[in-house]
Amino acid sequence: MTANSSFTTRDLLSALLVVIIWGTNFVAMKVGLRDLTPFQLGAARYVFAILPLILFVRPPKLPARWILAYGLSQGVGQFGLLFLSLKVGMSASLASVILQTQVFFTAIFGFLLLKERTSRALLAGLALAAVGLLCFAMSALRAIHASDITPAGFALCLAGAAMWAVSNIVVRRAQRATPEFDVISFIVWCGAVPIVPFVLLSLAFDDPATRWQWVGAPLAAWVSVAYIGWMSTIIGYALWTRLLKRHPVNRVAPFSLGVPVIGIASGMVALGDTITGWQWAGITLVVAALVCTMFGGRWLDRRA
Repeated sequence: MTANSSFTTRDLLSALLVVIIWGTNFVAMKVGLRDLTPFQLGAARYVFAILPLILFVRPPKLPARWILAYGLSQGVGQFGLLFLSLKVGMSASLASVILQTQVFFTAIFGFLLLKERTSRALLAGLALAAVGLLCFAMSALRAIHASDITPAGFALCLAGAAMWAVSNIVVRRAQRATPEFDVISFIVWCGAVPIVPFVLLSLAFDDPATRWQWVGAPLAAWVSVAYIGWMSTIIGYALWTRLLKRHPVNRVAPFSLGVPVIGIASGMVALGDTITGWQWAGITLVVAALVCTMFGGRWLDRRA
């Protein structure tokens, strides 16, 4: 693997599938949080994610510290903070956008910790994405007093994005340290790590009146948990981790910029979210950033 390794057709299709799964994932989270607390949803997500696969998949052949680091950063860190954000004041559409600031965190961490180079196409794509995210930020500021976004929700979502970037770096470090790195085994066994912390957090911080409400949760809540656990966690992160295994982290991370496009569209259809002019501008710029990141390098190579 080199910093200039090319994405195959299979890689591009995998990235597209991840974008679709993770984009619609925000709607499933919102539906689940109608009947479950954020910590209950976190525990349930990972119970679904590891069962029944953990009964058949052998533990990965790598030091336990990488399993613990990924499980805590991606599970408790990214999704614990995201679920709290969605609960205290963040719409599914806006969360799907703000979480993509992980691209910037990942690029910075990758440069500082992994010494990964950045191409001109990537820098141009990140610049376009930065302007796009600024448009979404302007939309959020104009609606700062609305019920679908609060300062606490925004801060928690941004912190979740930073933890996603940390988990990306953990994957790359684990892969470098382990010649026989198995993606499925890694994802499944890392999924067992957040369950106990989420249960303990629920016992410590959830209102006692809500601790057993999951018992009476409707079918829609459990369908949402199953989608989050099986589709988003196992399939989505297995494909994502495979891409991180094959390519530098700062080339894989920008593909997640497509998630807000799907997230906003699914929020409009399923939850009745409305799109403002600022948000449409942001969508256009995010798509342009994706095109630039994916195909800009080839265009520059041909010119050279």
